Amino acid sequence: MRRPDQEPAIAIDLFAGAGGLSLGLTDAGFEVGAALDNDPVAVRTYTGILGSHIICAPIEEISAAELMRRAGVRKGECRLVAGGPPCQGFSLQRRGNRVDVRNQLILQYARMIEEIRPAYFLMENVAGLLTKHGTPFLYELQNRVIPLGYAIHLELLDTADYGVPQRRRRALLVGERITDDAGNFSFSNVERGRLSTVRDAIGDLPSPPEDGTVHPEFANHFREGRLAAINIERIKHVPQGGGREHLPDHLQLACHRNNKGHRHMDVYGRLAWDEPSVTLTARFDSFTRGRFGHPVENRSITIREGARIQTFPDWFHFCGSREDQARQVGNAVPPLLARKLGEAIMFGDRTGYRSLAA
Repeated sequence: MRRPDQEPAIAIDLFAGAGGLSLGLTDAGFEVGAALDNDPVAVRTYTGILGSHIICAPIEEISAAELMRRAGVRKGECRLVAGGPPCQGFSLQRRGNRVDVRNQLILQYARMIEEIRPAYFLMENVAGLLTKHGTPFLYELQNRVIPLGYAIHLELLDTADYGVPQRRRRALLVGERITDDAGNFSFSNVERGRLSTVRDAIGDLPSPPEDGTVHPEFANHFREGRLAAINIERIKHVPQGGGREHLPDHLQLACHRNNKGHRHMDVYGRLAWDEPSVTLTARFDSFTRGRFGHPVENRSITIREGARIQTFPDWFHFCGSREDQARQVGNAVPPLLARKLGEAIMFGDRTGYRSLAA
């Protein structure tokens, strides 16, 4: 929390999605004054939970001046600009052509840093940002902000090390405006946590209704409506933590049967009770897409179960279709990790508090 004599720690959330990052930063003591995303369904979720300060538009069409006006800050006064530019072209799961116009969004992010000049900025991205496919964009970002007086802190983190019940490796970059000889932020100040498991996250949730309706006490907790009979038969053969390698030959897909070394071994898989979850993706709504089967029940995990694995509270309701909801949950920064990152930034800000107006 900030000192009583400090002004509000205003944050701006770019690529906000449903609001996982905003929620965590708010819990850390920041006041999110403006947010931005181009997904209207995610914006509807965000607005219903976190407020109407979010703009629904592509970042290319929004000026930094508009975001600062909405947040009530001038250039140099914003404490934190945060966000995870969608960069599917860097994903380690992607095959084939890596050219993706969304990769350019990192440079739009850099534009916002140049024009807002926050005390800190936080960028979350897939681990592939640190590979040959992502580093040209990372280097350009650094080349644009370092001359402005920012020190760059870069780390590859696994969310499971910070208490999130999920193995999720992400590249985290924190930029810090330096006005003296040394910075104040350190990733060593991000609070680590005990290993949390799938059982810890969802073990107390009742089964969703058999008829596919939403559970009366838990929002977004309903069964997959299109799980085919053959897939129900498949999941019966898969043990906890297993995948398609446990299917008998007659239930294997032809592409898997003819290619034993085929990648994506997690498809048609189950989570294990006493391990962290695998990384939830935007399509975790179906066990045919990964290791997203319930540990013991013959079904895919529900949106609410995925939200808990991502550390969203039960009162955080997601709008849209099942596919819309899964995308919002799977693409989110886990709020627990966001809170811990925010607290570490806030700690560095307290130790070196100073006027930031340019």
